[in-house]
Amino acid sequence: MSLAEFDLIEHIRRRLPARDDVVLGIGDDAALLRLPESRQLAVTADTLNAGVHFPHATAPADIGWKALAVNLSDLAAMGAQPAWCTLALSLPKADPDWLDAFIDGFLELALLHRTALVGGDTTRGPLSISVTAVGWVEPGKALRRDGAQPGDDVWVTGTLGDAAAALRLWQAGLPAPDALMARLDRPTPRVETGRTLNAIAHACIDLSDGLLADLGHICTRSSVAAEIELDALPASDTLREHFDQSTRWQLQTGGGDDYELCFTAPAQARDAIAALAREGAASVSRIGRLVAGAGIRAFDANGGCWHPERAGYEHFFRTDPAV
Repeated sequence: MSLAEFDLIEHIRRRLPARDDVVLGIGDDAALLRLPESRQLAVTADTLNAGVHFPHATAPADIGWKALAVNLSDLAAMGAQPAWCTLALSLPKADPDWLDAFIDGFLELALLHRTALVGGDTTRGPLSISVTAVGWVEPGKALRRDGAQPGDDVWVTGTLGDAAAALRLWQAGLPAPDALMARLDRPTPRVETGRTLNAIAHACIDLSDGLLADLGHICTRSSVAAEIELDALPASDTLREHFDQSTRWQLQTGGGDDYELCFTAPAQARDAIAALAREGAASVSRIGRLVAGAGIRAFDANGGCWHPERAGYEHFFRTDPAV
């Protein structure tokens, strides 16, 4: 059975709980939202296309989760509290079973972060999902890319390279361990950590295109250089079990799809940052430092300068899509 467009929209609307901050949600030309007093809006948008951002065979619930997760990760990088989102769906056909599974994954993550789906659009076409996520942050507290300073430490949350490793194995026709596939299919947006960091960090970015590419954005916007210690890059036990050191470094620095946070902070904040992990936030690892200059240099354990095969994901030059 297939659904007409407005039946599809109503199918989604019936699954959404009412909220006091949503004056008017799905069903009109625009949503009406109640913003907390003395807060600034943080707005982000991302599009996921089948065969580019996820393999065609990905479970619909995982696609739903990831479509929202990549947007919440952007809000986390700004130190913002997620509140609302819109969803634009391009579907080859309006299959209610696929749609229900997709919404299951989408709303599972939305409920974890109290994010209300308040509108969007549906159309027929190749499978593509566009989400706009809206959050709020206290004035002057947003984490930005242009606040880093020479002398700052460089930190990352979680572990790096797992999602890229899963994709590499899948593309090679090899089975990927569940622990790696989970990082590719269901990334964890570090919302709570981002909200805490806005009182500590100087600059922050989420790692979507690879460590070197994304940290490079901070360096460019802040007019600083970075020095990275490769042995300090956090790796999961599963990644270590399946890949040698050289391959791990390539996956960790340029693979992308980690959706961890990379942030910079003054050296005197080390104790406060370490306390974040003890208090139940994401694990954190100090991986380098910022210095005067431009660009990023990566060093091995012997102090030798290491050069990657590529710095990160580039949409219009990518040769290994997730087909």
